[in-house]
Amino acid sequence: MGSGQTIFVFRGAIDASDWRILNDGVMGGLSSSSFHISPSGGAVFSGYVSLDNGGGFASVRSPPIEQDLSPRDSFVLRVCGDGHRYKFNVRTESGFDTPTYQCAFETQAGEWEECRLPFAAFVPTFRGRALTGVPALNAARVRSVGFLIAGKQNGPFRLEINWVKAT
Repeated sequence: MGSGQTIFVFRGAIDASDWRILNDGVMGGLSSSSFHISPSGGAVFSGYVSLDNGGGFASVRSPPIEQDLSPRDSFVLRVCGDGHRYKFNVRTESGFDTPTYQCAFETQAGEWEECRLPFAAFVPTFRGRALTGVPALNAARVRSVGFLIAGKQNGPFRLEINWVKAT
């Protein structure tokens, strides 16, 4: 796993039920997803994105965390994807309707890889729309992280996550 500040390692006593699923059903969409720990280790975020009824996204969010990552400059994710594009989400406030900072990453089907996401690349968003006039990601106030699939990627998806850290 190398050096860096560990945020999550998905093995052992991690309880996947602490992670919160949020799909497009909140606005009438039909996408579905699940998040679980696989018996071989690692978390699995999987499901089906449906563009029906104005939908088109599935996401999962960590339980609340208190992380000061200010000495760091990037997140690194060890993931095995399916060829889809995902977004890594970071919240710096604990409320439900607060901005989310997002950074997209591409996956190669069936390949384990480490994705480095510089803090400077995160874009502030609210309900899928980029925000202007909002401060950059404050790495001293990380309150939750998560994963999202969107962008008209209709069909099944599967993302395995081994760990998340900051470097």
